[in-house]
Amino acid sequence: MERALNRQKVLLGHLLPSSSSSSPDSSLSASLCVAGDSSAYHRQAAFGDDIVIVAAYRTAICKAKRGGFKDTLPDDLLGAVLKAVIDKTNLDPREVGDIVVGTVLAPGSHRAIECRMAAFYAGFPDTVPLRTVNRQCSSGLQAVADVASAINTGFYDIGIAAGLESMTVDQMGINWKINPKVEMFQQARECLLPMGITSENVAMRYGVTREEQDQAAVISHKRAAAANASGRFKDEIIPVNTKIVDPKTGEEKSVTISVDDGIRPGTTMEALSKLKPSFKKDGTTTAGNASQVSDGAGAVLLMKRSVAVKKGLPILGVFRSFAAVGVDPAVMGVGPAVAIPAALKSAGLQVDDIDLFEINEAFASQYVYCCKKLELDPEKVNVNGGALALGHPLGATGARCVATLLNEMKRRGKDSRYGVISMCIGSGMGAAAVFERGDCVDELSNARIAGTSSS
Repeated sequence: MERALNRQKVLLGHLLPSSSSSSPDSSLSASLCVAGDSSAYHRQAAFGDDIVIVAAYRTAICKAKRGGFKDTLPDDLLGAVLKAVIDKTNLDPREVGDIVVGTVLAPGSHRAIECRMAAFYAGFPDTVPLRTVNRQCSSGLQAVADVASAINTGFYDIGIAAGLESMTVDQMGINWKINPKVEMFQQARECLLPMGITSENVAMRYGVTREEQDQAAVISHKRAAAANASGRFKDEIIPVNTKIVDPKTGEEKSVTISVDDGIRPGTTMEALSKLKPSFKKDGTTTAGNASQVSDGAGAVLLMKRSVAVKKGLPILGVFRSFAAVGVDPAVMGVGPAVAIPAALKSAGLQVDDIDLFEINEAFASQYVYCCKKLELDPEKVNVNGGALALGHPLGATGARCVATLLNEMKRRGKDSRYGVISMCIGSGMGAAAVFERGDCVDELSNARIAGTSSS
């Protein structure tokens, strides 16, 4: 009861007018919802100033080099989801203040130009600017936080956050000259560790067994297969018309890709147990309990609540807080275990208040550890599967998670009020964001609105 009262006190504090100096605790509205290292979000005094998501779409996620998008260029992937945002919401593209795209592997200038081209393919005029952002695996979520920050600051009222990765086109790996100074700084050197080795480090340091990792993979595939079979991804996936080239004959075939192609419904413990370790001879991380290398894109449309209401757009979710944190690079996978509590504190919430979690399954080792560390209810986490089954197109994953989480919260209605998205980040970081279901309004908020309208 005390926790619930404190949470309501926090929420009420956010709703008090900013001009009021008589608040019993005026620090509540300004400090508890600071969004990580960039102060990307804090709730405004007016209910209409909430930053809301009115649409979130993604492409299917396909296996790099051999899946449905192996012959699709990155700008065509992004163009498809950006166009969907316009078409499905009847948005006037001229009203968009900025497009921010999370993306990781391609050279910055190269990818930024491709993304600008994609915006033109989608129908945006040259007056709408675009930029890219790279916080490794959280880039798509960082884009959402950046757009929310800009709207909250008043730079513009409508923005699009997107994510894009073609791991077919852009390869992982170190291909630059490394400063020899790195040898004198252990943690700097550990920033260069292959991600698979960091997975092994997590498993060894925190005692995550091979069996636990394989079991997580089995569950991920089982849940993703069930979600796909029941049509739960239908509202979030945008079909992409593209081509497939036969590698032997060079023959091109027109196809429409609308289904994630990495899901293996028949995955079993027995089959996974036969796979050899991928990174260490005596290791526990395998191709079966690590995320798939993938291609995909996603886009999220954000605006002020007052703007959404004026336009008659349904509110899918409300952006409540964001946090980015640093952790030891050698065990970068523990990031969500640190980032989630930080984001919850910003929102005035606790773990038990959260109904659904989307935690990126970069590796089963780190996913299992984070869930155990935070003592999360397994029935609340990745209920439609995660990256072990769906795949992990680095820059697009954050946007994908927003679409998956908010659509699932919408389906569950009153049984799902708050959701969290989180992921680990290469070089030793974690990021997390808190969302509220779009049609869920605090009783205190209603009372506040009623009081304001009657005065």
